[in-house]
Amino acid sequence: MAKSGELLLGQYQATVTAKGRLAFPKKLRQLLGSRIIITRGYDSCLLAMSYGEWEKMTRQLGNHLPIWEASRETSRFLFGNAAEIIFDKQGRFILPPHLRRYSQIKDKVIFLGLNRYVEIWDARRWQRYQQYLSRNIKSISEKLTHE
Repeated sequence: MAKSGELLLGQYQATVTAKGRLAFPKKLRQLLGSRIIITRGYDSCLLAMSYGEWEKMTRQLGNHLPIWEASRETSRFLFGNAAEIIFDKQGRFILPPHLRRYSQIKDKVIFLGLNRYVEIWDARRWQRYQQYLSRNIKSISEKLTHE
């Protein structure tokens, strides 16, 4: 879990090897701790979070009955695709092939620190998404006032 008072912030770039090995940025790793869960995210990126944040999300989703279709589908999407990251001594890990395919990660990735979790994007896809955000952030932000 991120240390009290410290937020996960910023962008970090890394390179994926042909076998799917990737170095998790040291600053983010230090804040998240040694047990990190990775799963599918929305917008075809990946989500990585501390085990403590994962447990919080699990409890929140666990309050929804499996008789509800949206609850089942969200659980399948997040939990059915999750994996615990196992780091080597240099902070590298193997990105599971099913997550690499889902996120369309090729060779360069961007790690985004987003307060309590990290998103992992294929670098080209992130660049295109940033252009979309730049063009639309005003209308996107206005939607928050109506939620």
